[in-house]
Amino acid sequence: MTIRARGLSARIPERWLFRGLDLAAEPGRIWSLVGPNGSGKSTLLRCLAGLRAPDEGEVFIDQQPLTALRGPQRAVRVAYLPQLTPLYHDLEVHQLVMLGRAPHLSRWRGPSAEDQHRVERSLERVWARDLAGRRVSTLSGGERQRVMLARLLATDATVLLLDEPTTSLDIGHALRLLDLCRTLADDGAAIILAMHELDLARRVCDHAVCLGAGASGEHHRGPVADVLTPEILGTVFDVEVHEHADGLSFHPR
Repeated sequence: MTIRARGLSARIPERWLFRGLDLAAEPGRIWSLVGPNGSGKSTLLRCLAGLRAPDEGEVFIDQQPLTALRGPQRAVRVAYLPQLTPLYHDLEVHQLVMLGRAPHLSRWRGPSAEDQHRVERSLERVWARDLAGRRVSTLSGGERQRVMLARLLATDATVLLLDEPTTSLDIGHALRLLDLCRTLADDGAAIILAMHELDLARRVCDHAVCLGAGASGEHHRGPVADVLTPEILGTVFDVEVHEHADGLSFHPR
């Protein structure tokens, strides 16, 4: 399943965040969204998830407009993990992850054995099966992030949109999460990650969008090797960037 943006644009009162953005995230590919704070990464993900209407352009799932899909139809195709998910009830972890199965459930019956299996498998994939009986309020920030990722996986959606998913994680879990994203992509998912870790984006992702290239919504888009370059990153982030055999180094101007 491919998610496409055609001519996508969004603005805030003082400027365009991005304008005329075309993107096709195909199965088996990982895209990274990078850019300075406030450049529009979260806004772009919300437009792709159907949670914010773009000011121009349209989003498609395969050849179908995203706006033509009803809530449950969209939820089994596209799953979105925001930076922070407010929780209004102190559920057990297992109950919270089961919410990811909601689009698959009949209103006339409870979760099936298959639904239970999907939840357990999702927790296992994010190294959180031992958290299943815990209350969400007892979790650390990193544990909670992994549980929210499990809820996303439980949807069985094949288009995954993740907004800075590694921010609360220690380096070990962050690397395992990115390895998991690679595995999911290899299994047929189309994945878009908003990221601050530019070196990791270069190593893990296939394509990239770099926002914040100009006040009129200019941006860079293409293969990682063409977008996440010292020249482009130095200009967009206003830093000195040097490329080494083992990665990039950054220095203030």
